[in-house]
Amino acid sequence: MQTRRTFIQAAGGGALASLLPLAASAQALDQVKIYYGFPAGSAGDSVARRIGEKVAGSAYSRNVAVVDNRPGAGGRIALEVLKSAPADGSVLALSPFSCTSIYPHVYSKLSYDANKDFAAVSIGAVMHHGLAVGPKVPTSVVTVRDFLAWAKANPQEANYGSPAAGSTPHFIGALLGLTANVDLRHVPYRGSVPGITDVVGGQIAAMVTPSGDFLANHRAGKLRMIATSGRQRSPFSPEVPTFAEQGFAELTTEEWFGFYAPAQTPAAAIARANAAVNAAVKERAVIDSLGVVGLIARGSTANEMAMSQQAEFERWGPLVKRIGFTAES
Repeated sequence: MQTRRTFIQAAGGGALASLLPLAASAQALDQVKIYYGFPAGSAGDSVARRIGEKVAGSAYSRNVAVVDNRPGAGGRIALEVLKSAPADGSVLALSPFSCTSIYPHVYSKLSYDANKDFAAVSIGAVMHHGLAVGPKVPTSVVTVRDFLAWAKANPQEANYGSPAAGSTPHFIGALLGLTANVDLRHVPYRGSVPGITDVVGGQIAAMVTPSGDFLANHRAGKLRMIATSGRQRSPFSPEVPTFAEQGFAELTTEEWFGFYAPAQTPAAAIARANAAVNAAVKERAVIDSLGVVGLIARGSTANEMAMSQQAEFERWGPLVKRIGFTAES
């Protein structure tokens, strides 16, 4: 736990450094690179690219950032690359918190230690996850409790997809089944799209995945989103109640995408990067473009991001243990 406190304190130092006049900092970099561990065109990729465009002309970077997609291993590859990248502020990685807060509970061996190898820079966006059902489930099912009752009455059909085994959506579905004492069988996919295709086609009953990925089909009536995971209803589907509203407060989670730098990056460089990200997420063009894919543009201090990472680590540890899932299981 000492290493976690050290990490948070180091990140806090970066946040304090952001109060220093930027004019006193080193000259802006010519260009920065942002690694992202999922494919181009995915929701998080939009965060990297939209914010990467807006850092140009700032005290951080003179030009638009280059986004380098390194998909695979559930987002871990991008962080592995970041670990050995130059610690001068010129290289960042964008990652969902699952890679740094949940994976340590899932994988007995990780090639990186989030507390020793990375420094928090800033949150860039937040997403809510959603539960949706398709034509395999009767139209009379309109709430989470309706779905659970149907699943209990139809055990052979009671399944749900997620974008990956060990992902936050996987665990939301698993916790739902455990809480309600209903056997919901998990069907892992490689990303949201193939799973949603199977829900719409009636191959599986339901899916849990980022709610933004459901929006087009939900609005077209091809599937029905019946819950979202935020503290409040999603601004992109305000007609859909949250899990908490329906009696499942334990499933409340708002997963963020955050920017990381190599651990030894100077505090002044982290401060400049933080300022650039926070300026970008306030721009209407960024807010609107992220909204299209169901993401809420949101910045933070480096310390706030580090504290949130620690809180999520502590929260998900006992939950993963309760679910009983490991990468080897």
